Amino acid sequence: MLHDYDIRDNLCLYLEEKYGEVRFFEELSMGRSRADIVMVTRDAIYGVEIKSDADTYARLKRQIRDYNKYFDYNILVVGSTHAMHASEHVPKHWGIVSVEEIKERLDFYEIREPEKSKSTKLKTQMNLLWRRELAHIQEVKHLHKYAGKSRAFVEEYVMSSLGVEELKKLLINELFERDYSIFN
Repeated sequence: MLHDYDIRDNLCLYLEEKYGEVRFFEELSMGRSRADIVMVTRDAIYGVEIKSDADTYARLKRQIRDYNKYFDYNILVVGSTHAMHASEHVPKHWGIVSVEEIKERLDFYEIREPEKSKSTKLKTQMNLLWRRELAHIQEVKHLHKYAGKSRAFVEEYVMSSLGVEELKKLLINELFERDYSIFN
């Protein structure tokens, strides 16, 4: 029986091999949920929810709403005990990957390729940025700092000052280049 912690490292290797240059974040808060893994590629943000053999689908309905708002693509990774019925629990645009242990190695099998979520909102994705990253976008694009204003005000200002495609590229770049060492 596979558990979440048995799957994570090998799953990241599998996704890196499939998608190429990626950046991973684990246990990232979004809305009222927490994403198991967030994968950032150079052109999209993926949410990855793991339901191991030891998990249930109890919280998945609420998680789906949050994942759809925050991520361009979503993938449900399931243990082999969930594989046959996983498609009944997630929308058709979600990708599904099954994982099972074969001869002491994990084997990943893509059941369904993810499609772009129609519910994703750039405004919601802006919440994934740290204030420092938002300030860096302002600096790079030579926008006013508004140091004394609220984060919500600054986000609205940045969104109204830049085109959607340009802002999306900047947002992805900030996530891709996120530096946790600045807090050490």
